[in-house]
Amino acid sequence: MQELKSKIESLLFVSAKAMSVKNLAELIAVSPSQIEEAGDKLVAELKNSGSGIQIIKNGQNYQMVSSPANTELIQNFVKDETTGELSRPSLETLTIIAYRSPISKFDIDRIRGVNCGMILRNLLLRGLIEAKEDKSKENTYYSVTFDFIRFLGLSDVKDLPNYDKLHADDTIDRVLSGNDNQK
Repeated sequence: MQELKSKIESLLFVSAKAMSVKNLAELIAVSPSQIEEAGDKLVAELKNSGSGIQIIKNGQNYQMVSSPANTELIQNFVKDETTGELSRPSLETLTIIAYRSPISKFDIDRIRGVNCGMILRNLLLRGLIEAKEDKSKENTYYSVTFDFIRFLGLSDVKDLPNYDKLHADDTIDRVLSGNDNQK
């Protein structure tokens, strides 16, 4: 049981959004009832521990969140984080999304070579990107927002420099498909 709770906790930590019981069960290769039992225990344990991290359950979804006791601290941090300049990794991620959207987190991570979960969260908080779930593919796809396009003084994302060339560049497609040795 402890190993299962640890796996659930790890997946919720790296996920930028809530995860369904079904999805967790598939990823960990256990039954949904085992996920619910371990997940409910995690919710109770963290709530009773006074931890700064909590897991909440909403219907059939679990999500890792900060403790309500730290709300003011978190609000101040997020305010600072969302009003400062974008970091180089954030700009790179935003550029990938602008030129390749709609694009999944998995593909963004593969292009950049690192986990971009925190960067995506920051860009979402700033209102520069939006996330849309594709339930048929059980994946989330990211694209830039109208606010981002308007901020750049453009009328359409296709007005970005070299958009047609970079949006259609097959080099990234080959890398993502694993055929990056092709010319």
